[in-house]
This record gives sequence, C-alpha cells and structure tokens, in this order.
Amino acid sequence: MRVHFSGFYAWLKEPLSHRAQEDIRQTELIRQAWADSGKVYGYRKLTDDLRDQGEQISENRVARLASLAGIAAQIGYKRRPGHYGSKPAIVAENRLEQKFEASGPDQVWVTDITYIKTHEGWLYLCVVIDLFSRRVVGWSAQSSRMTTDLALQALLMAVWRRKPEGRVTVHSDQGSQFTSREWQTFLRQHNLEPSMSRRGNCHDNAVAESFFQLLKRERIRRRTYPTRDDARRDVFEYIEMFYNPKRKHTNNGMLSPVDFEIRQHKLNKAGV
Repeated sequence: MRVHFSGFYAWLKEPLSHRAQEDIRQTELIRQAWADSGKVYGYRKLTDDLRDQGEQISENRVARLASLAGIAAQIGYKRRPGHYGSKPAIVAENRLEQKFEASGPDQVWVTDITYIKTHEGWLYLCVVIDLFSRRVVGWSAQSSRMTTDLALQALLMAVWRRKPEGRVTVHSDQGSQFTSREWQTFLRQHNLEPSMSRRGNCHDNAVAESFFQLLKRERIRRRTYPTRDDARRDVFEYIEMFYNPKRKHTNNGMLSPVDFEIRQHKLNKAGV
C-alpha cells in the first residue's frame, strides 16, 4: 500500500486526526443541546448554546455536524387559507398596527385562542403574551367551548402575575370572546386599553399566531393526548418549564423571555 513505516505506527497510536476527534466531541455536545431543547432547535440556536458553553464553533460547522448526525429543527406546516366575507366590524381601534415592539414590560399584551386535539375532544387554549420579551404572562386551558371565561381567566392570570402599574394595551382579534360585555368591563376595571385586529387579518396578531405555531410544531404535533388533562399538563410543561425560562428567542438576542427580562431589569437598575 506504499505506506511509510512511521506513518503506519503513527496511525496505530492515533487512528483519528485531531479534527475528527473534535467532530465526535462536538457532535455529542450538539446532540445533548438538541435533546435539552426538546429536539426542536436548529443549527443557529444550537450554535448559540455551544458558545454559551465556551465552545469556539461556527454556524457552518454546527450545521455540517448536525446534518451528519441526523439532527434537524422541527419544520412548520402549511396553514389552510381562510375566506372571510362581508365588511369588517370596527369594535376597537387597531392601536398596534403591526408594530410588534415595546420599550418596556407590561406596555402591550397580545392574546389569542387556539385548540388542541385529544381523544376526549378539543381542549381550548388562550394565552396572553408580553410584546417586550415575548413572555407568556397568562394562559388558560379549558374544555368544551371557546367561552369568554376562557379568555378572562388567561387575562386574570396576567394581571395577577404582573400587577402592571401603568395602562396596558391588550390586543386581540374580533372574536366573540373579546367583543363581549364581560371582556370590555374587565378591561376598564383593570386599567387595560383594548386594541383589535382587522377582521380576518391574522398578520395583525402575528406574535400570538407565531407562538401557537411554535407550540404546535415543537410539542403538540409530536404528541398524542388520551385526555384533556394530559394535554393541559403538557402545555403547562412547555410554557412554564421550557418556553418562558429556557427557549432562546431571536427577538431577545438569543435569550429566553425570562433571561431577557432579568437582563433588562439589571441594566435599568444600573442606569444603562
């Protein structure tokens, strides 16, 4: 084979090159970071995770190693186009106007409702999200029907948890839950200002829609729920144990909503 004696014995002593050994070591780190994320992170967030651990690694290298190891992010799914007739009914002014940024916490909250399939039937979920950090500050999961009480329970949790000192804009769609007299009364009593999307325009509430897409892509569509209680427990685990405290968010500079709020609080306290 025309191999030199010194080369042959060097290979016996160390069959893998230093780069190959590094590939193996970093692949295991990537695999562990991917598992810790619930097997949902793509190569960009995995790169950020490894850099947090002190690794000097590029996105291209992570993408290559992840591809060789069969590691990939959960991809989305196509949404069926909807059809909405008649003219929109103006219930409340669209104060948000697709400006999905806030300079501080508890200035703008967005809310919406989705449904989760179980063997017992549908479980309806309402969430309230703070635009500043994209943190889920309130949520409620109930069975049977999408009632006003479902939305009120989620908003009540947000008010109880955050105890906002100033006036908060609460943006929703024009669903019957958000146009009811009970909802409007609750808003007035708690110094909350209503804002509503144009009828049938999901882009006006894109932050809530984006969260539901993440929830379904990263958790719900990978599970089978025998009961509504099983689904409710899984939603609790996703929101409270993963999304809020751990899941990196590009809008937050690759920090989780909780970490982003902690960092901003420290900066504000330091006068930065």
